[in-house]
Amino acid sequence: MATAAALLLLFWISPSARGFSLPLQRPGDCGDERYFDISRLSCGPCGAHQRRSASGSSCVCLPGYRMVSNNGGSSVICEKCPENMSGVTQDGWNCITCPKGLTSEGKCKCLSNEILVERGVDGVLLNEALCIVCNGSPQSFSASDVLGSRCVRCEQTFINVSMSCDCSSPNILSGGLCFSARESLPPKGIATVRFGQVGVTLTSAWFLKNLEASASACWLYSNLTACQALGNMCVMNMNSLSSSSTDACSLFQYIYANTARLGIVHSIAFWRHNLPWLYYGDQPGLASKVLETNHLPTIFSFKGRSEDVKLQFIAASYDAAGNFLKWQSLEGGLLQLCPDTQTKLNAAYVFGTTYEQSCKISIAKILLDFSNPVFYDLFFEYNGDNGQQYLWAVPVLNLNLQYSEMYVNQGSNMNNWLLTRRFFLVDTLSGRENDLGKLPRIIRVASKITISIRLVSHTQKGTIYPPLITVAYTDVLVQNPDTQSVMVSFSVRYEMNQSEAQIQTDITLGVLGGLAVLWSLLRTAGWKRRTGSSVIDLQTVFKFFLFYAGDLANVFFIITVGTGIYWLMFFKAQQFVSVLLPLPSQEKAFVTYVACAFSLKALQFLQLLVSQLTVDIFFIDWERPKGRVLKAVEGEGDVKSAAAPVSIWRTYFIANEWNEIQTVRKINPLFQVLAVLFFLEVVGFSNLALMDSSSSLTRSSESYIAPWSRILRFGVSVALWLAIAFLQIIFFAVFYERFVEDKLSQFVDLCCVSNISVFLLSHSCFGYYIHGRSVHGHADTNMEEMNMNLKREAENLCSQRGLLPNTDGQTFQISISRKMRLQYDRIHETLTRRRGPARFLDSSANTFEQSTRAYNTMNKFLSSFIDHVHKDMDYIVKDKLLLERILGMEFMEPIEKSIFYNDEGHSFSEVLYYGNETTLLIFDILFFSVVDLATQSFVLAAILTYLQQEIFRFIRNKVGRKNLTSKTLVDERFLI
Repeated sequence: MATAAALLLLFWISPSARGFSLPLQRPGDCGDERYFDISRLSCGPCGAHQRRSASGSSCVCLPGYRMVSNNGGSSVICEKCPENMSGVTQDGWNCITCPKGLTSEGKCKCLSNEILVERGVDGVLLNEALCIVCNGSPQSFSASDVLGSRCVRCEQTFINVSMSCDCSSPNILSGGLCFSARESLPPKGIATVRFGQVGVTLTSAWFLKNLEASASACWLYSNLTACQALGNMCVMNMNSLSSSSTDACSLFQYIYANTARLGIVHSIAFWRHNLPWLYYGDQPGLASKVLETNHLPTIFSFKGRSEDVKLQFIAASYDAAGNFLKWQSLEGGLLQLCPDTQTKLNAAYVFGTTYEQSCKISIAKILLDFSNPVFYDLFFEYNGDNGQQYLWAVPVLNLNLQYSEMYVNQGSNMNNWLLTRRFFLVDTLSGRENDLGKLPRIIRVASKITISIRLVSHTQKGTIYPPLITVAYTDVLVQNPDTQSVMVSFSVRYEMNQSEAQIQTDITLGVLGGLAVLWSLLRTAGWKRRTGSSVIDLQTVFKFFLFYAGDLANVFFIITVGTGIYWLMFFKAQQFVSVLLPLPSQEKAFVTYVACAFSLKALQFLQLLVSQLTVDIFFIDWERPKGRVLKAVEGEGDVKSAAAPVSIWRTYFIANEWNEIQTVRKINPLFQVLAVLFFLEVVGFSNLALMDSSSSLTRSSESYIAPWSRILRFGVSVALWLAIAFLQIIFFAVFYERFVEDKLSQFVDLCCVSNISVFLLSHSCFGYYIHGRSVHGHADTNMEEMNMNLKREAENLCSQRGLLPNTDGQTFQISISRKMRLQYDRIHETLTRRRGPARFLDSSANTFEQSTRAYNTMNKFLSSFIDHVHKDMDYIVKDKLLLERILGMEFMEPIEKSIFYNDEGHSFSEVLYYGNETTLLIFDILFFSVVDLATQSFVLAAILTYLQQEIFRFIRNKVGRKNLTSKTLVDERFLI
């Protein structure tokens, strides 16, 4: 009892322990003595005297046994037939005597021209089967059918040749047809098919059965179906032509060449009566004439009637035996092997929409869906002036075609192409060996189909040349169909002759590049003047190339921006088509220009960054001591009278303000990036970069999304960058600086209030001067006196702030003499020897005292220089000439006296981010564009652009702060 309970418990526990799993078994795993149980999904044993059926899902009796009962599966009962009735009827239920022997399955057999009779007219089973000879006399001309079950009329060729149903020697029997030996037959064909990609040449069962018969019937009787079948076998052989073999294409060409007397069809020289149209000529060289001589007599538009915006393709379809099936429109995915919605499939034929579709398809699915190949002759349908519908033949460029053992269609030279007409999608027929009922050894799949639409040059009405369909086939060696797959693609592309646009671009690049050389030479000459050197050395050449890099970057930027916006406007806005987008392969030059622009602009930006981080700067303190104070003399114990010290806090304050405006820009970088991204991704401007004719900013999820155009992506993004930046700059200049704050003007005012001047040298002998000397004499005062001074200044009760009497000019461009620069360097050397003070507690008193003395010396020298104390280092103040302002250089050389040029535009901003907004903006745009072109992601481009802005701003602030402390002796701890 306990044992039974344990077994019962094990029975209930076992399934849950194993879960819901079962072994995988396939019908092919069952062998000959077992069948596949479709209920249990596993193999089961057949009963006694049984074997597996042909379908594999049931059992049948062995030869010599009849069925007693059959309920399917293994529910079959077999009984042995008696010795005198060893045969079994065709249905397997009865035993019967067979007078002419048995088949391998134990059934009765008859001769080839006899039919088997097992039952009488009333259905009564005969004891002995009869083999009745069909009457082949002229009265009936009958013979047994393929199954041997009834007599039918002989094939007509038998009657024509022998006046009987017998095709005996010397007559020739081929493919079920009889041909007279006296007739002139075409050469004997070779029934082999070469699959070059897998390196296999096999004898095709289909070709072996039908090639010679089709060729002979086409040649002798001009049989239309036989001619089509022969043409189809040529197409299955990739339309390849070779003089060294007599394959299907050679037989077709033989018949074509020897039937010129039959005339041509529809006045088309390549289309012979009774024959399919397979080739445009019998040798390469006619492609340009076919594709470029005439244009289609119809027009297309992006916005108009449905017939003007859709490509109307129609195909005549045939089966492998040469029977015409029907006319079929390409809409609905006729040529698209990848499944998709009807809307997306039909989008391929909307004019102007670049279409791309690709997927991986199982070989098992291909074998299931394409058991019989279908052949297509493609035409373009259009309406004539009289309303009549016409067809224009669409040529085929078969990339697998061989002419004299050479793949002539795989090159780009159109003069080497041999165009054809007919094609197929999948061939599972020619790769069958020995038995047409078995799986093919090799299949051939149209893995890449491309329809090319080419616009007529200089058209204004949307006229196009005849379309071209390019087909590439892949040979697949069938081994395990369930696990094998093949990649297939279908695309429609639009192109036009871009040579004229490329020539114009090259001319523009040459002209602007030449102007850039001249401009760079002028800038180099100005730089030489500002450095105080007249010798052309290696540094001069290097500087010229740096200038030229920046100017050439601007040239590339102008060309690429113009190109992108041109294509964006003219392609998307046109109604009657006059331009088409460059192909991805034609965009390489454009992408190269963008890459060059970015690389050169990056070089210019780094050079700008280095120059700003090494600028010489000093704050001149005009404040003078107020009275004297008693000061203890260190080490002596005495108290002496000394000048009252001047507060350093004003200098620290000005240094802090200068440090804060170093990276101020005319635009807000974060807002710029977010605004561009908002318009691209949220508003939908990115949809304008799709390679289709739509100019809508929104697309439904059900519609087909065309691939991106890199030129349009660049054009859309750059247009938004420039538009938003322009609006920011206008807002900044017109509103913000007028009514909120103008940081540069405020800095100049603050210098004057603080009694601090700023002396800047961006070059050896050139720089900027901000005159901040207070008109009140002192700035180190209390609040009451400061407010009183400001009130007096507002009421014009004191002198003006300008460097010259009765002027307001406080900012200047300065060109100093060589002697002045040498004196500045001598003092500056002692000032920067320590590269700024360390912590006060750790620095030696002697070193700190030397630095302080050097600072005071520099302050005294520069203030005395401004006050014209040094007659041998004096200066003059003058206005710049208009041409000097335009060229950004100085004509006069400061030999004896330095020159101060009046500057009302605050040009000292050139040593700040503020004065280089154009360079920074172009660098940001190009960085964004390069990232986007590489990743096809506006979001990633925006993120990385903002990150690089912040990184370079951090570097500019950090290193600029160190340079400021080094050159001005302001401790970095006071720069907050």
